[in-house]
Amino acid sequence: MKFSHPLMHNNFTKSDARAAIKLLKNKNLILTQSKYVKEFERKWSQWLGIKYTVFVNSGSSANFLTMAALKLLYGKGEIIVPSLTWVSDIVSVIQNNFKPVFVDINPKNLCMSENDIIKKINKKTLAVFITHAQGFNGLTSKLINFLRKKKVLLIEDVCESHGATFNKKKLGTFGKISNFSFYYAHHMSTIEGGAVCTNDKKIYETVRILRSHGMARESNNPIFEKKMIKKYHKLSPKFIFLYPGYNFRNNEIGASIGLNQLKSLNKNNKKRKKNFNFFLKLIDKNKYRTDFDIKGSCNYAFPVILRKANLKSRDNFEKILLKNKIEFRRGNAGGGNQLRQPYLKKFTKNINLNNFKEVDHIHFFGYYIGNYPSLNKDKIKKICKILNGISL
Repeated sequence: MKFSHPLMHNNFTKSDARAAIKLLKNKNLILTQSKYVKEFERKWSQWLGIKYTVFVNSGSSANFLTMAALKLLYGKGEIIVPSLTWVSDIVSVIQNNFKPVFVDINPKNLCMSENDIIKKINKKTLAVFITHAQGFNGLTSKLINFLRKKKVLLIEDVCESHGATFNKKKLGTFGKISNFSFYYAHHMSTIEGGAVCTNDKKIYETVRILRSHGMARESNNPIFEKKMIKKYHKLSPKFIFLYPGYNFRNNEIGASIGLNQLKSLNKNNKKRKKNFNFFLKLIDKNKYRTDFDIKGSCNYAFPVILRKANLKSRDNFEKILLKNKIEFRRGNAGGGNQLRQPYLKKFTKNINLNNFKEVDHIHFFGYYIGNYPSLNKDKIKKICKILNGISL
């Protein structure tokens, strides 16, 4: 179906195409990871306000590399994770042999419940892997201070929240590591892509090595590389594989598009914020939740969450949206309540879903629709008129 209101519209521009074509016209053409990747990493670090960025091929890869680096540098432990997130956040924890500990959400921001996190931290807790869901900020001063006191690492998934802030500081700068996605439908795009960001030099070097098959030469640390060459003198200096790694690299085309998109990110984020506030002003507060904590938020989607838990009304709601060619996703993020997904079956045997009522409401009665920069007020009015006219 061709939607009149898609989840994303025109996120790859003519200007982006020209940037890619300019690269392809270079006489000494290099398409694999090279100077454009380095420049994008530098510019992204500068925009975010962090020391180091490792550009990779997806946000999911960023999740995996983050957990792989934690395993190498910190060892075993439990990772507290959200029940509402994208699948790779949790899979990356499991595949690196950490134990996931799930928490319910805060309905005001769709992020992890602060009280539930604090309640579930124990001596085995290594890190809290927080997802800043759909442009909302999931941090509080109380949570940050508590994690510092307990010496628990904070890892931020900012894949859906480029430019959102807490206390006027960008999300992705509070944790030990932060992850970003540059997928087509997010705030900015490299078509497919992601990033691992940190202020920690050792983590940065480790992630760089893991990004490229575990090779020592990728550390970006000449002293370290010489040390490894001396230690493993029987191996070819260019092919010393320190860790079990894969190829998570991005390429020059993706980086050239990212450099171009980054120029418009702040401007586009301002448009999204205006759209979001206008949408909240128009939507029927008696039918849909509107009491979100929007301070510092930067949302690439409009959350449309039904107040009443009625399956018949919900099914009718979906039929009307499809009839009016409004694209939507139910569950708000990656399939709703992850505890209901089959891949987690062996991890959820002893979990009582009655303790996850907030995320379950989102799972069955929560939606999101697109909020993109080219969306205008007339279109938002039309969408809200349709939503407000639905009998719930």
